[in-house]
Formats: sequence, structure tokens, C-alpha cells
Amino acid sequence: MDERSAGKGHDVPVRVVNPDGAGPYLFVCEHASNHLPRRFGTLGLAPSDLVRHIAWDPGALPVARRLSEILDGPLVESCISRLVIDCNRPLDAPDLVPETSELTVIPGNAGLSAAGRAERVAVSYAPFHDTLSDVIDRRLAAGLETRIVAIHTFTPVYKGQPRPWQIGIIHDEDERLAGPMISALRRDKHLCVGVNQPYSPADRVYFTLERHARSRGLACAMIEIRNDEVSGEAGQRIWAERLAGILRGLEQQQSHTGGERPAQHANS
Repeated sequence: MDERSAGKGHDVPVRVVNPDGAGPYLFVCEHASNHLPRRFGTLGLAPSDLVRHIAWDPGALPVARRLSEILDGPLVESCISRLVIDCNRPLDAPDLVPETSELTVIPGNAGLSAAGRAERVAVSYAPFHDTLSDVIDRRLAAGLETRIVAIHTFTPVYKGQPRPWQIGIIHDEDERLAGPMISALRRDKHLCVGVNQPYSPADRVYFTLERHARSRGLACAMIEIRNDEVSGEAGQRIWAERLAGILRGLEQQQSHTGGERPAQHANS
């Protein structure tokens, strides 16, 4: 695997896989890891808690890495659990360092001081965003077309409520990627496709794309796969290949029509 890491030692905060990938897609996986640096202990949680969705997005990283390989796109992945700090939240978000995740209290995050919060920003958040910004800027300086796709997973049941969607596409008013992806997925009548489900930008889950893609005028979308769909290697392969086919088809379609469609207003 061709990769470049920022930081030294065991607690590498961010990893770039295939940094020189020349394809048009740049993949992002903010919740790739459930790793807790030793300095933070277990945050008062049991080992069983640290493999749950509260600590990471199970299945997201293998899908993202397969997409990176198939489509020759860089992948920027966070290597530290979102329980330490959530890289997909603005710095003033109330759940930046969650004291409760879903229904689970996080004792080690309770009453965190300003200095403690600043430490977590320095350990995980700043390296992730600085690295992602650097990857994008280098691509743009090299004249490489860049579309940013964030890969996430979600739980089949949330706070007692079942979620019927196998996949959700999250977007704001820019539908250049999201619109064609939704249309392609809906052609498969066996799929239940969520549009801004189970989350939407109003839930503050679109921060990375707002900061790095929308601010630069780059097409972007967020993919949420229900994590029971990608709990094993077979499902991960199926979803990566399905999504790669859709993204490759979109690339070919837009090359034939002379470029990307302008941003549209969401109608879903």
C-alpha cells in the first residue's frame, strides 16, 4: 500500500493512502479508526464499547481503501477515534468532544478543560484537517480535477429506531455528485436509498466537506452505508465495486458532455 503518514510513533493522527493517485476522486474517512492514544486511557469505557459505532464507523475504511485502489484516488483517513475528538465537526460544536455518544456516557470526556480540549485538537483534529487541505492544494496546483467523497457507515438501529436504508447520500444544494449517484443507486429496486438520511447537513455532519470542498467550489458528496452491509469482506467488496462503477460512470458521462453540471438546488 502506497501511503504517507503525518506524525511519528504509534499514535499517527492521519494517514494518506495513494497520495499520488491521479484519478478525479479524493476520498475521506474521518471515522476510520477506534484507536485511543495511551495518554487518554480508555476514557472510562469498557473494551466492548470501543468496538461499537460510538468509537468509529465499522466497515467504512475497507470500503474507502478499495475505492481508492479501484479509482486511483488518494484517501485521507483519521487514525484516532472520534471519542477523542470528532474531526467531522466544527470547533464550536457541542459534540466535538462528546460527553455522551448515542446512549453511552463517556466519563473521560466529562468536564474537559480548555487546555484538555486544545490538546485533543493538536493531537488529532489539526493534523487531519491540515493534511487534507495540503493534499487538495497540491492536487489543484498540479491541475488535477478533484471531487471529494466522504465515506461513513451508520447503525441499523439508533436509539431504538430501525433504519431501513442500506445507503444514504448526504448533500447540500450542490448536487453535481449526489444527484447522479442517487439516480444510479435507485435503479436497483432491491436497494432502499436515503436522500439526506439518516443524516443531513442540518445535523452538522457535513463539516469536512463544507470546509474543504464547498469552500473551494469542488463537487462533493457524503456516502453513508448501513454498517451491517459492510461487516465482512464480501459486503465491503460488493459496495466498493458498486460505488466505484457509479463514480466511474459519472466521470465518463461528464467527460463526454464537456465537464460537470453546475450546482443545483436540492429537491429532496
